[in-house]
Amino acid sequence: MTHLKSRSVPLARACIGEDEIAAVTSTLRSGWLTSGPVVKEFEEAFADYLGGGVSALATNSNSMGLLITLKALGIGPGDEVITTANTFVATAMGVHHLGAKVVPVDIDPVSLNIDPSRIEEAITPRTKLLLPVHLGGLACDMDAIGDIAARHGLMVIEDAAHALPSSWKGTRVGTGKSIATVFSFYATKSITCGEGGMVVTQDPGLALRLQCLRHHGIDRDAFSRLSGRSWDYDVAEDGFKANLTDIAAAIGLVQLGKLDAMQSRRETIAKRYLEELADLPLTLPAQPLPGDSHSWHLFIIRLNSLSPLGRDGFIDAMSAQGIQCGVHYIPLYRHSFWQRAQGLDPANFPVAEAVFASSVTLPLYSAMSDDDVDYVIATIRSLLS
Repeated sequence: MTHLKSRSVPLARACIGEDEIAAVTSTLRSGWLTSGPVVKEFEEAFADYLGGGVSALATNSNSMGLLITLKALGIGPGDEVITTANTFVATAMGVHHLGAKVVPVDIDPVSLNIDPSRIEEAITPRTKLLLPVHLGGLACDMDAIGDIAARHGLMVIEDAAHALPSSWKGTRVGTGKSIATVFSFYATKSITCGEGGMVVTQDPGLALRLQCLRHHGIDRDAFSRLSGRSWDYDVAEDGFKANLTDIAAAIGLVQLGKLDAMQSRRETIAKRYLEELADLPLTLPAQPLPGDSHSWHLFIIRLNSLSPLGRDGFIDAMSAQGIQCGVHYIPLYRHSFWQRAQGLDPANFPVAEAVFASSVTLPLYSAMSDDDVDYVIATIRSLLS
């Protein structure tokens, strides 16, 4: 390859500035560190941002948000939950912890999201819920998924860890017909709290039960017990410790105010990649429908048969030039835990297998400089041209 001036470009980096630092400092000085007024403000601001009349309930992670939502909807032993084979373990682990069976199905070769036709094939009398994942920020085909759910009387929870702010046919993810949607505020996401998540729902009854489940099953949260008999509460059910702190919410509030600008920057970088890499021996990621939004949390390319390098060789060569790449994801069925638990056969997931063997995630984050974008593009071109 042509020698390039080496620099360091991470796969992802949070965009944290003085505003976030000041917000945390203010919260620390307030004396209220756990779930309190800042969490409530964050929840209200997030619900207002999404629109659609949703309620928003902050959690300490997307993983716990999924877990308490599944429990609130009655998922348990004997039930089956269908999800995509190509996702992070958090999507599936809550199902397992509740004693239900995870049923992964293959993915669409273009969108890389769950293939609706494979959902239909996997439904049994024990199926209770569909759990699609908007991989990389590209919305799933929610029309097809919603139609399948309606025909079979199934509930839908959307794992939107990557999908803030994304939309499907003009409907923002989180405001559609699904009973709940769960977002992530992990350090690499569109906005971050360091760690954190948000469950949104249009069902008031579900929102009330989630409030209880996220704090040990107690019927009143600490903030609401400030007045009167603060010690007097009831443990109404077997809940979890899943609440978000005011410290984390303070970061999230500032980040939410920057979300549109940060997403615009991600979109600009994605467009550069789409334009500058189009003639190389690779498949570029699918783009959203006209008029829709893609969060561009991930930019996943797939090396094709004409590429001089395979996946691992390409990632190693990029790393040698100071550029960190990733793979999203090692499919669920390839992990030893799921092999032991369910003995899943990779032959049942031919598309996910092919994608795993050839896919590479390129650096993309809102704080990425134009020089870094140029360097990544030039390095890729030198490796694959």
